[in-house]
Amino acid sequence: MPIFNQSIRRKIVGIALGLIVLMLVTSILSMVMSSQVGVLLDELTNRYIPAYGNLARANIRSLERSLALRRMVMVKMEASSDEEAYAARLREFEQADRRIEEETSSARKRINEIINDTRTPSNDAALARIDTRIETAVSELRHGMAEDHARLLKQVDAKQMPDARGTLEHLDLLRDQFNQKIDGIRADMLKQVFAATSTVIGRQHQAIIISGLVTVLAAVVGFVFALMVSSGITRPVRLLLAGTREVEAGRFDKTIAVSTQDEIGELAAAFNRMTEQLRHNERIRETFGRYIDPKVVQGLIDRPEVAIDGQRRVMTIMFCDMSGFTSMSEGMTPRGLVKVMNHYFTVMSGPIRSNRGVIDKYIGDAIMAYWGPPFIEEDEPALFACYAAIDMADQVPALQKQLPDLLGIRAMPVPCDLRIGIATGEVLTGSIGSDLMMSFTVMGDAVNLASRLEVVNKVYGTRILISQATADAIGSNLELREIDRLAVAGQSEAQAIFEVMSKAHGLSIPQENLRTHYAEGLAAYRAQRFDDARIAFNAALEAVPGDGPSRTLLGRIAQFEANSPGKGWDGAWRLDQK
Repeated sequence: MPIFNQSIRRKIVGIALGLIVLMLVTSILSMVMSSQVGVLLDELTNRYIPAYGNLARANIRSLERSLALRRMVMVKMEASSDEEAYAARLREFEQADRRIEEETSSARKRINEIINDTRTPSNDAALARIDTRIETAVSELRHGMAEDHARLLKQVDAKQMPDARGTLEHLDLLRDQFNQKIDGIRADMLKQVFAATSTVIGRQHQAIIISGLVTVLAAVVGFVFALMVSSGITRPVRLLLAGTREVEAGRFDKTIAVSTQDEIGELAAAFNRMTEQLRHNERIRETFGRYIDPKVVQGLIDRPEVAIDGQRRVMTIMFCDMSGFTSMSEGMTPRGLVKVMNHYFTVMSGPIRSNRGVIDKYIGDAIMAYWGPPFIEEDEPALFACYAAIDMADQVPALQKQLPDLLGIRAMPVPCDLRIGIATGEVLTGSIGSDLMMSFTVMGDAVNLASRLEVVNKVYGTRILISQATADAIGSNLELREIDRLAVAGQSEAQAIFEVMSKAHGLSIPQENLRTHYAEGLAAYRAQRFDDARIAFNAALEAVPGDGPSRTLLGRIAQFEANSPGKGWDGAWRLDQK
């Protein structure tokens, strides 16, 4: 419909104007009906009731006239007649006589006004009869009393009192007949007053009912009209809301039918363009997510300035390497080697991503990953990195069983294991490379230290070694063992390195004994009490036979006994090889 193709502003204004028009129509109709009722009330109060009052007062004036006549006769009958008093009574009599004429004339005038007013309904025939009856009654009264009045005055002047009494009685009879006629006229007039009153009340009820019906009709029409227009607005809004929820759930194939040409229609078209762009971005993520960590892809799409500007951040870096890879790869076909490496990387990448890490790159059989901003806003990146390392180490037994099946051999030529180095420190994050190809990566001393610690696992026979800063960040959330003070290649100052043994409260009794004896041996070793250190390290080996760090430090003790480190030795070991 054309109305639904208008703008929302015009729709709302149209609804408002429609409701205003309906209100105006209702108000005008109510005013017209109220004015009609007002006319009827005006006629009732200014014509019917006053006409009835005139007739009632005509009866009273008739009695006043009779009383004035008797007073006039009584003055005349006195022995010493007072002409002034007689004249005063005569004036009262004449005044009462005129009042009867005035009251009946006023009643007839108002009755004729009712008959002549075409705006109001009335029983004109009945009112005309009442008017005629009033005229007849007054005429008969005037005609009958005119002769009696003249005769009475002559009889009074002649002192003919018996005759005067007879004339007065005849006058009283005429008066009573007039009053009876006026009473009958009043009764009929009262009926007309009641009829007019009923008409007014009926019209009032009619006006109330019609106004109510018109108001209800206007409300229904306005509601239906508003419902039709609002549904044209809310229906596409609900479609937009449903589409938004689909997008929020990660489903970008939702399109919305554009059924209007208003702002919501434009919004629906913009939503469809947005979902198309989101589908395009999702395809980019899916494509590059196989080559670049999805967190990096998402971060660069959301915040491209991070890659352009570069930032310095405190992050935790991990290097993971497969031990025995070189010997293992020499006896494999290229296809078998790729199959093994893909499976290995799949298994080891899972714990990194599940613990919120970002895989930076695969280097041969090594994995480089990092934790920290700008891609994850976490307070404990070092802890998550160590959790990932523990989970990766837990995958080794299953991996050792799976690799022969993948290659179709009974056993691997050499056993495989992991070496993991983790370090925490300030690094530079950003896009590094040439104009032709860039790589978003991290650079800094912490990266070099993590790489060196991964290699240092060979020296101590360990799986997971972490730096001093990483151990400080972890606190008591993991079970750690200080292995040595070490200065790797490229560092002038030595720092403590630690082995991650398990999650908090996850050590067995032998491992607890191992850590205790090893700590005792390490303290004696640094104090150059080599005999005590040898005893402690041997006790550690009894707790956990084959412990690499204990065997390594026992070997060093043998070297120091042959070639003492000197009194100025700080208890640190310097590793020059990379």
